[in-house]
Amino acid sequence: MNKQSFLSILAASVIIASCGNKNDKSAQAGGAPQVKEYKTLTLESKSATLYTDFPATIQGQQNIEIRPRVEGYIDKIFVDEGAVVKAGQPLFKISAPEYEQAVRTASASIKSAQAEVSTAKLAVNKVKPLVDKGIISKYELESAQYTYESAMASLAQANAALVNARVNLGYTTVTSPVSGVVGSIPFRLGSLVSSNTTEPMTTVSSIGNVYAYFALNEKMLLNFTQENSGASIAQKIKKMPEVTLVLSDGTTYDEKGRIETVNGLINTETGTVNIRARFPNPKGIIRSGSSTTVRIPNVIKEGIIVPQSATFELQDKIFAVTVGKDGKTKNVNITKLENTAGNYYVVTSGLKTGDQIVLEGVASLKDGSEIKANNVSAETVYADLK
Repeated sequence: MNKQSFLSILAASVIIASCGNKNDKSAQAGGAPQVKEYKTLTLESKSATLYTDFPATIQGQQNIEIRPRVEGYIDKIFVDEGAVVKAGQPLFKISAPEYEQAVRTASASIKSAQAEVSTAKLAVNKVKPLVDKGIISKYELESAQYTYESAMASLAQANAALVNARVNLGYTTVTSPVSGVVGSIPFRLGSLVSSNTTEPMTTVSSIGNVYAYFALNEKMLLNFTQENSGASIAQKIKKMPEVTLVLSDGTTYDEKGRIETVNGLINTETGTVNIRARFPNPKGIIRSGSSTTVRIPNVIKEGIIVPQSATFELQDKIFAVTVGKDGKTKNVNITKLENTAGNYYVVTSGLKTGDQIVLEGVASLKDGSEIKANNVSAETVYADLK
């Protein structure tokens, strides 16, 4: 073998050995497990407001049935259903000619009584000088005076009859006793109505303020009495926060309301107690009979709050994933309040301040998985927490 051939074989051996070393390193790198990075959060106490919704029915502060005081036929209807009326505004006109005739008769009776009074007074003035002169007996004067007093009494009675007749005539115009909204009108022109009619002519609902009626079950009522301070129910009610009304279209009513009364009796059939909240209604937007929702706030001052996206459900249980100092994960069963703070859970057990939880992809992590924690700021995570 010459020198040139030996050098060629040596060079080829070096190249093969070099390629073999590179392949071995690549194999070692590909076989090592890779640690995946996950966003994490270190828990701290947070404040949040929870809301509980209750179906409610609206009633006007006053729902007054309008009934006639006199009998007659409906001659005019001045308003329509749903109209907003003022106190004293005419609603109906009842045709009752007998009351007009009664006024005319009473007026005529007054004139007749006035004439009798004048005649009796003249008799007294005529007899008195004769009695003073002793021409006639004083009994004649007394008789004339009695006649005069009787005539005065008849005049007073005639005046009273006129007032009564005018009052009855006034009843033929049915007016609204309060400001409010007119309800349904079941009668039409020509309908006969009287004070004995079973159905009212209409209903006027005073809606300057409205009442929202809803119900609490026994458990909620117990929580209410325990959570709010005060020696009595009335004191507890005064310290309750303002409540919100959610309208049927899902919008929130502008005016805040307050709970005013809690019924003292629990309905044995439903196991609930009735609650009444009052809401101002200056624009008359809310009408009596509306179906709405009363939303009651509950402020959590120091609580463990986690995003719902940082949890997963398994067999009706909710889990979060914590990360230890060694970078390994652990699935933790948590319990929470029924109400949510938007997209967040309020945790009552299973987690504590200082725990580090995984924020995303938690359903795929198993106990003991090693991850690289990328801790994010609490301000970023709770940006939309109210």
